[in-house]
Amino acid sequence: MTLSTLFQGFGTLFYQEPKIAIARVALIILGILLVWLGKRGTLEPLIMIPMGFGMSAVNAGVLFFAANEVGTLFVNPLESDPIAIMNVLQIDFLQPIFTFTFGNNLIACIVFMGIGCIADVGNVLRYPFTSMLIALFAELGSVAVFPIAHAMGLNYGEAAAVAIVGGADGPMVLFTSLMLAPNLFVPITIIAYLYLSLTYGGYPFLIRLMIPKELRGQAVITTKKTIITSGEKLAFDIVGCTVLTLLFPVAGPLFVSFFLGNAVKEAGLMHYTKMIEEVFLYWATFFLGLMLGVLCEASTIMNPKVLILLVLGMLALLLSGIGGIIGGYVVYWMNGKNFNPTIGIAGVSCVPTTAKVAQHEVAKANKRINIIQIAMGANICGVITTAIITGIYVSMVPML
Repeated sequence: MTLSTLFQGFGTLFYQEPKIAIARVALIILGILLVWLGKRGTLEPLIMIPMGFGMSAVNAGVLFFAANEVGTLFVNPLESDPIAIMNVLQIDFLQPIFTFTFGNNLIACIVFMGIGCIADVGNVLRYPFTSMLIALFAELGSVAVFPIAHAMGLNYGEAAAVAIVGGADGPMVLFTSLMLAPNLFVPITIIAYLYLSLTYGGYPFLIRLMIPKELRGQAVITTKKTIITSGEKLAFDIVGCTVLTLLFPVAGPLFVSFFLGNAVKEAGLMHYTKMIEEVFLYWATFFLGLMLGVLCEASTIMNPKVLILLVLGMLALLLSGIGGIIGGYVVYWMNGKNFNPTIGIAGVSCVPTTAKVAQHEVAKANKRINIIQIAMGANICGVITTAIITGIYVSMVPML
């Protein structure tokens, strides 16, 4: 027995192609970095810590399967015949989770139900026109990147999947990529979650670049109704779910998950609310991060399209941020300058991050101003518009 067969994680580094070995080492380091940045709060810890562990472990734990074959105990059970793998290795611990939640998009729907459960649609009902208008402008990246991605060599399904990154909604990216680009759903989804974690640090600079300080500190004078009853919210949930599902049936699982999660809360079903918030959402988030990390194996990431995806994902989020701020300016002029255009960034539906970014930037310019209610209205509408565009892509792209 040689050292390479005894310590196979190291031994396989010298057996594989140099570019794969280098990618493995880089991904191990990246996984460790994600855990550290998650712990610091620079990136979203609920996703990044399990993702970092999975990424480091899968690229460290490569072993010899046969004389001319290497693989891991993590990924191969997801790609090969589970019975054959178990007969040789006696392990298949992630296959049930992958099959049960990823193969049918269940995990995206569970996360979306959790988002609905913690969302407040009352802000949408207070400012419906403003919220929806801003949200539509904030889909600029989701729309504009689609033709750009196709022109750069991606097929229509792959182009649509990476364009949805502009909607800044992780479950939506997962849903779209699994439906339209299953061969690239791992890198697309990982890129989406990495970039979404960085929006809190990047979007403030975009706001300062596009909006002068005097406008960032402007108050919004409103006489809107301040109290929206649970009955009104529940009515909005059932009507919104029914109408949107009627128009875009292919995105029905997303609509029913989001609106049902919110309806459970508004109906006062505390046992269901607690189950969704404290069990379903955290379970799904944890295994989403872990599975994405485990699937981030070097040979998968070495796909030549990954660099294109990195550029396009960043472009999609940048354009959506710009579009949202333009929407904020449009409302500012339509309301006779009685609006704060900073709210526009909240139309990018990274709930509630972009709304918090808007409030933080406004408070830095004028500590007495609070725009969080209007911003959350745009934020929730951003979730709805992204789901609508997802439905359009998933319905239309297979016909192209």
